[in-house]
Amino acid sequence: MTKKRKGKSKKSGISNLARTILGILKKERNQSFNYKQIAAKLGVNDASSRNQIIKTLARLAGKEEIIQIERGKFKAIVNTEYHIGTLDLAAKGNGYIISDDFEDDVFIASNNINKALHGDEVEFYAYKRKNRGKKEGEITSIIKRAKSEYVGVIQIHEKKNFAFVVVDGNKMYTDIFVPINKINKAQDGDKVLVSLEEWPEKADSPNGKVLKVLGKPGDHSTEIHSILAEYGLPLEFPQEVEEFANNLDTSITSAEIAKRRDMRKDLTFTIDPKDAKDFDDALSFTVLDNGLYEIGIHIADVSHYLQEGTILDDEAYERATSVYLVDRVVPMLPEVLSNKACSLRPHEEKLTFSAVFQMNDKCEIKNEWFGRTVTYSDARFAYEEAQAIIESKSSEIPATVSLTGETYEASKEITEAVLKMDTLAKIMRGQRMREGAISFDKVEVKFNLDEQANPVGVFFKSSKDANKLIEEFMLLANRKVSEFVGKKDPKKTFVYRVHDEPDESKLATLSNVVSRFGYNLNFKNRKNIASTLNNLLKEVNGKKEQNLVDTLTIRTMSKAEYTTKNIGHYGLAFNYYSHFTSPIRRYPDVMAHRLLQEYLDGGKSANEDIYEEKCNHSSNMEGLATRAERDSIKYMQIKFMQDHKDENFIGVITGVTDWGIYVEILDNKCEGMVSVRDMKDDHYSFDQDQYAMVGKSNGIAYQLGEEVIVKVKNTDLIKKHLDFTLLGKPQE
Repeated sequence: MTKKRKGKSKKSGISNLARTILGILKKERNQSFNYKQIAAKLGVNDASSRNQIIKTLARLAGKEEIIQIERGKFKAIVNTEYHIGTLDLAAKGNGYIISDDFEDDVFIASNNINKALHGDEVEFYAYKRKNRGKKEGEITSIIKRAKSEYVGVIQIHEKKNFAFVVVDGNKMYTDIFVPINKINKAQDGDKVLVSLEEWPEKADSPNGKVLKVLGKPGDHSTEIHSILAEYGLPLEFPQEVEEFANNLDTSITSAEIAKRRDMRKDLTFTIDPKDAKDFDDALSFTVLDNGLYEIGIHIADVSHYLQEGTILDDEAYERATSVYLVDRVVPMLPEVLSNKACSLRPHEEKLTFSAVFQMNDKCEIKNEWFGRTVTYSDARFAYEEAQAIIESKSSEIPATVSLTGETYEASKEITEAVLKMDTLAKIMRGQRMREGAISFDKVEVKFNLDEQANPVGVFFKSSKDANKLIEEFMLLANRKVSEFVGKKDPKKTFVYRVHDEPDESKLATLSNVVSRFGYNLNFKNRKNIASTLNNLLKEVNGKKEQNLVDTLTIRTMSKAEYTTKNIGHYGLAFNYYSHFTSPIRRYPDVMAHRLLQEYLDGGKSANEDIYEEKCNHSSNMEGLATRAERDSIKYMQIKFMQDHKDENFIGVITGVTDWGIYVEILDNKCEGMVSVRDMKDDHYSFDQDQYAMVGKSNGIAYQLGEEVIVKVKNTDLIKKHLDFTLLGKPQE
């Protein structure tokens, strides 16, 4: 058999040998190769093949396609300019590279992906696409993998002594090969967490090993754990971290109180969601003898307990944020801190870090103070309770049953404080809007869950005056803390929350889309962008296209992030802004507390490089948490729709593509897809200019923003995908 194979090789030769050799040399263009090394790369070792390689190398060198740098050693001649970017894979295996070197994304055909995976940082070269003006590219090397762990379903082939893991989602074009000795006791059909180990040169799939068995697909606990595992987010704290936290001394001593400003006698209260378990901010209100209002924004002093260099601080930094899934919170800090020692619970003394302002009726700040305090919360309000006080417009509130389960009597002193602070908050909000802030009041989707965490109802959460009261005073503290450091000494390192100006091309796209609904936008004068967007958001409020327009408008915005390099916050119209008010759930707030105290004590500027690295990590973890939260909402929406398969729904078209239309149901904001293959009454094609799917014979167009009637066709909890059947348009 060996002789037979050699004879065949002599007769046929190695196909496309010149192109293959060029590919090897270009891929590793910084190295040189001799004919033996290339033969090893090709997996051949017979004399005939080696002779072909030697002759081909000589021919390529003679044509000056490669260069012989020393006797028998060859290297590619590189005339191509290489770029770096991030790969965004599409469902069909093709992809696009997002690179700072190009204004538009660079198309990468599936045969030019070269084993890169979604989100990888890659090196590539670009060229003009055939018959098109846009750029196409080929990936030449993988600089950094976006991730090394994936979630999927394992398929075990025991007779063949191996398994494959079929990865969740549509961004992975290959399965992961797992040897039978690395399946970690998984059973066929289990959902597992698998790590990539290597991807051999000639293998179609990467090799991996099972790290953890998550459970059976479709099971609620399995799917929620899978969401966390997909983004590398922890489910539980390591035992040693829990033990460290539980052994902390959380008592408040007289010696510690003596180091702080004592504000326990100031009227203080919290306003939070009715189901909140941690309260990291409180407000105090006092009318001074000079007629000014002294308002304190009191934040849990997490940094007092979270000491640098401890395993507790290391764990908090790695997590960087709490993750809010639909049915649970994955906290940044163990419960002994998040729900107890650092939670500003009613009728308890707490160690706090405060920003205290004296202001007049016009919200002009006459005095400000920052520092560590000790406070006592007199009352806890749910947003609904504070809203009832605001809507009553009266300080004479009768005793009532609290939504938090306590019977309380809202004293005249507290109700007067809430009403006055509501008035001041509205003045501050008006000032922000006039200065160019953008008013995003996007509706949040929330679920009513039964005892088994099954969704039995959907409701929408929107901001009312009580929410905006808290928001304005938190914004005030965040802005003033940032100004205190940044204005006083700009050279001092601090953690800023920055937000760049909107992207011009995205603004143009928004303008084109909303023009379909009759809205005309003018972005020629960049000074008027904020007011133009605010007018749009006001006009669509309450209309069927509101959620679509709100979402598209948010997408025009640059991404907010943490950095030591301050450029201001465009969306809030602040020149200085930081996160200071939520250290229980955000690590950047902890960093801001530490730096502020260091500078209040007269300390030198912290190391900028170290803090910039921490800022980047915090921004990245925030992004992962946000995606996990969205996935959990999508999962719950699909689970909710499983019980509504026999119903017809009115929805609005939120997207149109080559492969179908996306529809969001008006009653519950669940979004699904109608495949063009299922639109049987005609042959439909995508009209990019109209943002519509248009019938060839009947001329019927299903256009972005239009209302349609749909019915659930299929719900896939594992892939988090919802398919609709299109029933037509509502009758006028």
